[in-house]
Amino acid sequence: MLNHLKIITITHKSVPLRDISNFVMKPTETLPLRAQLNSLKQDVGLEELCYVATCNRVMYFFISKTVLDIPFATYFLQKVNPELNKSHVAAAVQLYEGDQAVAHLFEVAASIDSLVVGERQILGQLREAYDQCQAWGLSGDTIRLAFQRAVLCAKEIYAHTRIGDKPVSVVSLAIRKLLATQLPKDARMLLIGAGQTNALVAKFLLKHQFTNVTVFNRSLKKAQELAKIINCKALSINDLQTYTEGFDCLFVCTGATDPIIQPALYAHLLQGEQDTKLVIDLAIPHNVAQDIVTNFNVHYVEIDGLRHLAGENMAFREKEVEKARQMMAKHIEAFPTLLRQRQMERAMSRIPEEIKAVKSKALQEVFRKDLDQLDATTRSLLDRMMTYMEKKCIAIPMKMTRELS
Repeated sequence: MLNHLKIITITHKSVPLRDISNFVMKPTETLPLRAQLNSLKQDVGLEELCYVATCNRVMYFFISKTVLDIPFATYFLQKVNPELNKSHVAAAVQLYEGDQAVAHLFEVAASIDSLVVGERQILGQLREAYDQCQAWGLSGDTIRLAFQRAVLCAKEIYAHTRIGDKPVSVVSLAIRKLLATQLPKDARMLLIGAGQTNALVAKFLLKHQFTNVTVFNRSLKKAQELAKIINCKALSINDLQTYTEGFDCLFVCTGATDPIIQPALYAHLLQGEQDTKLVIDLAIPHNVAQDIVTNFNVHYVEIDGLRHLAGENMAFREKEVEKARQMMAKHIEAFPTLLRQRQMERAMSRIPEEIKAVKSKALQEVFRKDLDQLDATTRSLLDRMMTYMEKKCIAIPMKMTRELS
């Protein structure tokens, strides 16, 4: 079963960040993400599937008996984007299976494979992606065990190394850019999108005492939930078209696959103001049209531009990576045993039912006439003895399963 665990992933290591969007599932009103993933699972013949998409990686973690190679990855990813060809896929993907897939998942969870090593945000993103796929019936027992162990491993690494010290996450770097502009604490901040990234942005704004924040989101309820945490205003993303209060800094991070901040909308948001505006685009694909950067007085910050800043504290964190790998090795070594134990437990899960059936048949059929001749005290004693034997007969093979594992 371990060899059936496979990962197809595209990250910042193999392609420019702007090109990762070519490998992302792009839901529509007529074909939402859940339906697309279910179709992918069925078309490719996967036993289980978990889909993870962040600002710098796309990962398809799945269970399949099919050989994992470039032809299969091409077939797989053409279900996601028919415009991809074999050369696109070969240049972009990283393929892992078996213990290598487990190791890669653990490295991602512990942020060792992140754009910024030690960026804990990825663990939350992994858990959110798994919870969604599990709720949709896409993933099963094996992926559950893998993710549980990955989370356990990551928590241990974060607790017992300094891999997360001196934060240099994409969001924290963006906040550094904001602070460097020395905007006043009452500067007008617009947050477009209320997902995990902008939720973190909001917490930084609260920490640094920015008081004039407005959150826009497609789901007004989600915008209101975020606004409540930081005590700010919440509006629907459609309200951008009529918003007239201007802005000093614009944070944009939504799940849109095309730029949502187009020149006409941006000009409207300016309300005729001519001073330089800070625009921080934390989305992949970018949410701000390139024409805005070219034609307006804007200080534009995006993920690619933040990349060079990540090196400032990286030397310190890299020293902690070796410690993290040593801790991780124990979890990777333990996982096959955990998987085998779970397989044996599942295989033996019918034992209690079968033993109960034997007991019932003995009492109700095989020895019924003999039992009818016994007095109540003797029958009670015999019933207790049978119940005791039943429990012991169930426990013995389960114990042997654990010992053999």
